[in-house]
Amino acid sequence: MTASKALDEPAFVEKLTRAVRRRFGDTADVRPVGEPSMGGINHTAIFDVAEGGGAARRLVLRRETYEGTGNPFLPSHKQYSLLEVAHARDLPVPEPVFELEPADGLGQGFVMGFVDGETLPRRINNDPRFDTIRPGLAARCGELLAAIHDFGLEATDFLADVADTIDPLAAQRERLDLYREPHPALELGLRWLELNRPEGGDRVSLHGDFRNGNFIVNDSGVAAILDWECSHHGRPMEDLGWLCVPSWRFGNLDRPVGGFGERADLYAAYEAASDRKVDDEEVRYWEIFGMVRWAVLNVMQGFGHVHEGRRSMVWAACGRNVAMVEHELMQALNGRGPR
Repeated sequence: MTASKALDEPAFVEKLTRAVRRRFGDTADVRPVGEPSMGGINHTAIFDVAEGGGAARRLVLRRETYEGTGNPFLPSHKQYSLLEVAHARDLPVPEPVFELEPADGLGQGFVMGFVDGETLPRRINNDPRFDTIRPGLAARCGELLAAIHDFGLEATDFLADVADTIDPLAAQRERLDLYREPHPALELGLRWLELNRPEGGDRVSLHGDFRNGNFIVNDSGVAAILDWECSHHGRPMEDLGWLCVPSWRFGNLDRPVGGFGERADLYAAYEAASDRKVDDEEVRYWEIFGMVRWAVLNVMQGFGHVHEGRRSMVWAACGRNVAMVEHELMQALNGRGPR
């Protein structure tokens, strides 16, 4: 990993150093490491902090960067609060270290601890070094989701005003309408979801984007849960359905849980760790919802590339990806897709 982008700018490193010294003291020394993300939603910068000539501590800066139409992402102060809630309950998450303040001059964001491991889904799914832990990953995901769903709504009351908390279907509809693109397949998907919406049941705190690629894996299993920017309140099966969306299988369509595991293992572990029964039919509903939601997010990125100056081959590819997700959606509605 090499330093690049913001960490190549002396003014940025100087601001980061001042921010660190406000919390760690005037002798703290900042050493840039690198920027692993593509910077589309959050800017991520990894750096080392050495205090008074002692051993260096590796930290991660996460800053808000997305300002596009229909922004579906939580502000950083809510993401930081979720990290605090999860960390206080001993879930595997990066340690929350400090939030940025206006005096830091770095925008909205926070600093958290660095967790070493792998996040690339195809490596998690296929690399021989994970052969020993892969069979237990689906069950571990069930345990972790049960723990997140046990946060309690009061502990995350700051999510009550999130659009996806108020009405997840309406949130997708409103975002899609903002992009002014005709997508008949998504209209059909939204209509199916409206007609088949589950009723009753409890509401819990949801991670909202718990999937392969959003957690760190090492030789011991899941080392850290990342990317809390889509969290909200909702029905617990929503998180399970999102994890099983075909897009997160990364080519391993025969392994419905993230491309690495089986539903039976996910369900059994979730039920054992919680007081809830898994409703497979409702999970299927949220899988279809997840396809619609993921397609809308891809529309968003393609729209940003074409109309909002976020020029990137990655976001252009997201625009192309919409058709692929729509095809999966049509297969699912016809009972022909992978399940």
